[in-house]
Amino acid sequence: MPLGIWLKAGTSATALALAMAGTATAATAPAGESSTVQAAAVTLRYDDSRAAGWEAAIAAGVASWNANVSNVRLVEAAPGSAAEIVIVATTGWPQATLGPVRPGRQVRVELGSQAVAQGYNKTRIAAHELGHSLGLPDTKPGPCSQLMSGSSAGTACTNATPNTTERSRVQSAYASGTAALAPTDQTLIDAP
Repeated sequence: MPLGIWLKAGTSATALALAMAGTATAATAPAGESSTVQAAAVTLRYDDSRAAGWEAAIAAGVASWNANVSNVRLVEAAPGSAAEIVIVATTGWPQATLGPVRPGRQVRVELGSQAVAQGYNKTRIAAHELGHSLGLPDTKPGPCSQLMSGSSAGTACTNATPNTTERSRVQSAYASGTAALAPTDQTLIDAP
């Protein structure tokens, strides 16, 4: 076979192999996302279908966490599907299971109206309780700049953003693509 035909056949085979590799890569990563970023982020689903009256606060708390940590994403679970974080509205004090929750496992967040009745901010409450699900304990007493200081920061505090230390702890807990720390099954009640 002449050299020109060998080169043409080799070039065609190489092009086909590269095209197939590109197709396989494209199938595993959504458009616009690299597979490296997708593999690094842990997706945790939350179900707030039993948290009537808290929807806006939950959405704001979720947005705060999603804007401040990169290796864990909180997304709303499709109706009727399983969720790692189950959020319910109660009449008591807010409380949550201490995580970090792993995909396929489940923790519970209770958003209590008793705290709201005493003047605490709903968005701060929701973000704080989600922080417990991500593995952060309370840091009481603490200043308003610490999201996990909870009720000890007082009713005037509306900060719903984790500080540098809180962000770093969550990043570390989910650094390997799963929750690195063992969940404790401990429920933290956030009464003053």
